[in-house]
Amino acid sequence: MSVSQRLAELGIELPAVAAPVASYIPAKTHGDLAWTSGQLPFVGGELPQTGKVGGSVSADDAQALARTCALNAIAAAASAVGGVDRLTGVFKVTGFVASDPTFTGQPGVINGASEILGEVFGEAGAHSRAAVGVAALPLDAPVEVEVAFTFA
Repeated sequence: MSVSQRLAELGIELPAVAAPVASYIPAKTHGDLAWTSGQLPFVGGELPQTGKVGGSVSADDAQALARTCALNAIAAAASAVGGVDRLTGVFKVTGFVASDPTFTGQPGVINGASEILGEVFGEAGAHSRAAVGVAALPLDAPVEVEVAFTFA
């Protein structure tokens, strides 16, 4: 089953590629990898929530935002490789969580990204990963995710 067919089966329509908020491009290819820049959880060009996880943002809300980041990453990578069906799998995920100083649940938050990538890519969605707590993210976003995809 193609990636586009799987997305349709899941009822997911990919968003438009988010415009960069600084001097970079959304994704770049090298060899058979498409690396995305960090993707914020933009929905329609807006951040649905801001703040620190474990503070004003719950871990459950942040996990949903990480899912949105991953969908934005799929869209960015697809734009770099000439279409979503050229993506063949997920190589690496790096997730950043703007964390209240006492919050230690970063891996659970980034599961939101990992789980949707697994749903979309199946076994080819298995990946290595880092989940990092940080003091702040651009635009006060609670979560940022970058993904390296394989493509053909």
